[in-house]
Amino acid sequence: MHEPVFSAQSVPVLAPGYRFQWEPAQDCFVLLYPEGMVKLNPAAGEILKSVTENKQTVAELIATLKAAFNGADLDNDVYQFLEEAHDNSWIRAE
Repeated sequence: MHEPVFSAQSVPVLAPGYRFQWEPAQDCFVLLYPEGMVKLNPAAGEILKSVTENKQTVAELIATLKAAFNGADLDNDVYQFLEEAHDNSWIRAE
């Protein structure tokens, strides 16, 4: 286990070389990169949508998602996804 990359004050951003978009043919959000494409599940799509639309801290991102999803307890899921996305080199922390 490694030290977490993201804290409440970190600002996640898409890593260079990646593009996030809705893909009608796949009926889901995808992450495009020169070597291919990653199909994202709905939760991952919503998190990355927030990351790419607004430059905000993790705390602000979680608050935005909670407001959109009736106050659901998303904190651990968001942190877990951000760490996995970072480990896959999809995002980085500013």
